[in-house]
Amino acid sequence: MKLTKLVHACVKLEKDGATLVIDPGAFSEPAATLATADAVLITHEHFDHLDVDSLRAALTAKPDLEVWTNPAVAEQFADAKDRVHAVKHGDTFTAAGFNIHVYGEKHAQIHKDVPIIDNTGFVIDSEVFHPGDALTIPEDPIPTLLVPVNGPWLKVGEMIDYFREVAPRQGFALHDALLNDIGLTVQERWNVIAAQPSGASFTRLEPGTSLEL
Repeated sequence: MKLTKLVHACVKLEKDGATLVIDPGAFSEPAATLATADAVLITHEHFDHLDVDSLRAALTAKPDLEVWTNPAVAEQFADAKDRVHAVKHGDTFTAAGFNIHVYGEKHAQIHKDVPIIDNTGFVIDSEVFHPGDALTIPEDPIPTLLVPVNGPWLKVGEMIDYFREVAPRQGFALHDALLNDIGLTVQERWNVIAAQPSGASFTRLEPGTSLEL
C-alpha cells in the first residue's frame, strides 16, 4: 500500500484503487482530502483531527463514504449512523479493503483540569499504526509507527520512550504542524536519538510525500 503524509496528523493510504484517510483535521485541507476518500478513520474529536463540517459535507456528497471512530465522535453524526460506525479497543473491521485493528481508549492527559476524552488508535493491514493523541502500545508487532512528536500533552522524553517500547522497523513523525522550521530541525535530532538503540529508521516526511509500505 502507498502512504501519503498530509499536514499535521492526517495520512492517506491507498491500495487496489481504494483510499483510506485518517484524521482529516482543520490543518489538513479536509474538504479536499475527503474528496478523495473511500473510507475515513477518526481517532478523536479535537479540531486538528476532525473537521466536523467538512466530514458532514463529504457524507452528504458521497453516499458510499463510511467512517469509523469512537462512540463520542460517532454521536455527533447520529443522522448518518448507518455510515458512521462506533468502534472500541479490540475491535476489528474492514474499510475500503483495508483490515483494521482498534487499539486504545483515551487521549493522553493534557492537564489534570482538562477532561480526558476518548481516543482510538488504528492498525492498518498489520503494517502501520496511527495512535491519535495517545501513546498506546499495541500487543502485536508494529512494522511502521506514525509517531506524535509535538503537542500540549507530550514531552520529548515520552516520545523517545514510546518509540523504543513499540520498537517499529520504521517510524514517521506525526502531529507536527505547530512546529516552525527551527522546531522541525530540533525535532529531527530527537528522532535520531529515539531510534539509535534499535537502528530503526525514524524520519519526518514533508506533507504530500508518498512512499510504498
